Amino acid sequence: MTDRFLELLRTRPELADAAAFPFNFDVSRADHVEDVHLASGAQLEPIAGDDTGGTFFLSGGTAVLYASSEGDAVLIADSVGEALEMQIRLPEWCENLTAELDEEAMRAAVRASDNEAREEYAPELDAQRAALITGLGLPERPLTELFAMTESAAGRTEPDHLLLNSAELCAYRLDESYRMCLRDVVLGPGREELERMRAGDLGAREEVAADPVLRAGALRAAQFDRRDGDLPLLRLLLVAECAVRTERFEERQLAAVLVAAYGQDEDVALLRSATSGLFTDRVGAVEWAGAEEARRHGRDIGAESEFTWVELAHRQGRVEHARVALIRMLDDTGPDAGRLRKLSRALESIGDHAQAARAQFNLLSLQDSARDRASEAYVLARLERGKGDLAAAGRALERARTAVGLGGPAPDEDVAGWHRRGLGRLITEQHLELTLAAAATGDAALARTTMAHGKVLLKTIGKESAKALSPLSTRAKWAVAGL
Repeated sequence: MTDRFLELLRTRPELADAAAFPFNFDVSRADHVEDVHLASGAQLEPIAGDDTGGTFFLSGGTAVLYASSEGDAVLIADSVGEALEMQIRLPEWCENLTAELDEEAMRAAVRASDNEAREEYAPELDAQRAALITGLGLPERPLTELFAMTESAAGRTEPDHLLLNSAELCAYRLDESYRMCLRDVVLGPGREELERMRAGDLGAREEVAADPVLRAGALRAAQFDRRDGDLPLLRLLLVAECAVRTERFEERQLAAVLVAAYGQDEDVALLRSATSGLFTDRVGAVEWAGAEEARRHGRDIGAESEFTWVELAHRQGRVEHARVALIRMLDDTGPDAGRLRKLSRALESIGDHAQAARAQFNLLSLQDSARDRASEAYVLARLERGKGDLAAAGRALERARTAVGLGGPAPDEDVAGWHRRGLGRLITEQHLELTLAAAATGDAALARTTMAHGKVLLKTIGKESAKALSPLSTRAKWAVAGL
């Protein structure tokens, strides 16, 4: 359905001209300087541009996102009508507006800026503004309300309106004051439940004890907000963690640390069970808790790993929040192999194979040994295939083959015996998976070439590995035969 305000601008030239100058919302300039898309995959449509090369987009169907030609992007309104109100009544030349101004002060600031604009380049400003407000049917709301609306929109840019450069997959910049704080987002439910438990809410105790995700949030909240009277609650959470051994060890360890720090004799048996007998008395429990706090479960929330909040967001179902945080982290990461590996795996776990491949490609470039190059290359192939770039997956597998010496120089000493170990099976498996994917898309050349390499690998790797891959190999061979 076409937006009413856009339809008016597109069908009434006098309104379009006034919107374009002096208010810099030009529907004839709806072409951005580069290909972009939303990280969430939601709909993105350019609707207007300005004289600096910036572009206004419909983001997610109705909201308006502004992207500059210099790599900044911010949500400015929840609708085209609101965006036009802001452009017309709070135009870009009004640079000194702040939330601290009341209505009278804000109007005075706009008047002063308007006077300068009239003198320098827009003598018909008042008539143009009036014509647009009347012609578009815009409301006459208070300027303070309009300013608050645009500030509110900017603060909601993340996670749903994060703009990416489509070629490099890097995120557009956003002022720190508007950036999402993932830590506060994911700790919110845990903090709320912890306060309910502290207030004696039995329902909250039952809910948290029964829900591993809520327990994780409550434990993290308690880690950074410790109270003298929390021991009974923490015991309850530790018992719940111990009762479900299939749940994550991290939370059980944290719950044990929080309980052990109180140094109560009556908790020693429970703590020994939770920690597989790491200590035998109260003194040992306190010492162990202190060591764990110093190592990984301290009280300084600022020192906690960003990956903690990403993982919790993922478990809470906040995939877009996790995606935004990981992309921002990746953009800020230099040649740090350990961090790139974590980012690659975390992005893959939320299903963002494109961003995971970006991290993995950078990680592969940092590997010094042939074994490490082969190991990271087959992972890159898996990610490239996951994002649908089968040719790139083929190139990654070529790098893996080169690293182990197939079809080239003898392998380095550090990778000797690769074919008899798990690495051989993993590389072979990726060849067979790529063969199937290429055949499914009708890329006969890639399917046949990859299968030919796969056959060589099946003869090279250990017999047990080849046997385990036999069903996959048979499927790949039949897929190629059917091309």
